[in-house]
Amino acid sequence: MTAAGAAGRARLLDTGIFLAYVRGGPTGRQIETTYSLLNDPAPPLYSIVTDGEIRVLAARSGWGPSRIGQLSDLLSRFTRISLEAPGVLEAYVDIDVYSLDIGRVMGKNDLWIAATANATGAILLTTDSDFDHLDPAFLTRIRIDPA
Repeated sequence: MTAAGAAGRARLLDTGIFLAYVRGGPTGRQIETTYSLLNDPAPPLYSIVTDGEIRVLAARSGWGPSRIGQLSDLLSRFTRISLEAPGVLEAYVDIDVYSLDIGRVMGKNDLWIAATANATGAILLTTDSDFDHLDPAFLTRIRIDPA
């Protein structure tokens, strides 16, 4: 799906999207040029699980105050979705059962992120292929190649 095809639907950002923005390289610039996430009148969504993942990554990578501040600013521009949001738990169960039935074991964080995308009806923007088997049965995802 293109950016134009995604018009009008909420977007849920996976952890890799935040990482691309904070790194400030060509992938982050490409994402902003294509999707204008920072200027979207309806701020994109992200799962609280993504918040945890990116903060762990920051701590383990030894990010300094400047980069942590940049991350905090970025997170404050978007809307965080709780695991207690309507439909997230039910979607988690359905997606995990489906994935296991087709022989695909997903990481628990990715399961929660996928469930959040499903429950909110948002298009998932990601930089990895972990969600490919769920599109289109459980969610719509746009995968951005970080290369």
